Amino acid sequence: MRWFRSAFVLACWWLCCSAAVAAGSTVADSYFDASGRDDVLTGGVKLIAVQTPQGPFHVWTKRVGNNPRIKVLLLHGGPGMTHEYFEAFDSYFPRAGIEYYYYDQLGSAYSDQPDEPTLWELPRFVEEVEQVRKALKLDKSNFYLLGHSWGGMLALEYALKYQQNLKALIISNMVPSIPAYSRYAQDVLMPAMDQKALAEIKRLEAAGKYDDPRYDELLMQNFYIYHVLRMPPDQWPDPLLRSLNKINKKIYVPMQGPSELGTSGKLVKWDRVADLPRITVPTLAVGARYDTMEPAQMQRIASGVKKGRYLFCPNGSHFDLYDDQGVYMTGVVQFIADVDAGRF
Repeated sequence: MRWFRSAFVLACWWLCCSAAVAAGSTVADSYFDASGRDDVLTGGVKLIAVQTPQGPFHVWTKRVGNNPRIKVLLLHGGPGMTHEYFEAFDSYFPRAGIEYYYYDQLGSAYSDQPDEPTLWELPRFVEEVEQVRKALKLDKSNFYLLGHSWGGMLALEYALKYQQNLKALIISNMVPSIPAYSRYAQDVLMPAMDQKALAEIKRLEAAGKYDDPRYDELLMQNFYIYHVLRMPPDQWPDPLLRSLNKINKKIYVPMQGPSELGTSGKLVKWDRVADLPRITVPTLAVGARYDTMEPAQMQRIASGVKKGRYLFCPNGSHFDLYDDQGVYMTGVVQFIADVDAGRF
């Protein structure tokens, strides 16, 4: 009888494990099933035609996974960087069942790069995002928009015009006011730097030597490793380096300005603090203790919108999706899960 009972228990255990594996396989099979999709041939890549005042161009997107309820469009920073630094999401989103889209904005590496200075305007980028949304068939039942840095500004602007198409909004490491960002750099970050190094940086900027290797060296040693990514330079992750190395300065400099210590380009007066209450979709704002942008300003987004949540990364900087990855990814995934389940 003991043998029978043992065999019976073993059989039940095996059946339970088999059922669990089968259930897991079913979920995994569904998530990675590309049948019926129009991007099967290209592994999820789709070139999307966008109309601009200078004619049609193409932008690059790539889908990962399937989930009819949750589709996240990723807006990279810069402006003029690439989608590549978002590859960190590959370690987290698939196991959470989140469908997501990489996307290089017009002028960025994988997309067309027209030499048309008139295209580098915030309102035109907003219309580009809307065209991408339509092409990917995202709607208010499933469309989550995540923007980091400049992408956060773009996401906020998109929500102010097109939030009727959104399920939820995630603004990562972006303040609602560029003047506030510049004040923080001037009043807090620069006084905390090595003053001899800062003086040399300022001299190089005054001489217009932004491409001087010494300028990059000084910023790396005295600013970047403290406020951009808190890792030794030789440990900066490959996806981020690929993205930084491809930045299109014909977009970045006119819009952001050549200096990393504040903004002086077209975006210098951008301020949406007064408009935050107009955003009514669930919104997550992500800030980090050591960011180039003041954490309190990112918390201000969460308190200013109608349905906000603040995610604080205590060990993170501007790229906290790397240097405080556990906190960052857990918080973002939890927000998406809460909105999807109606718990937000």
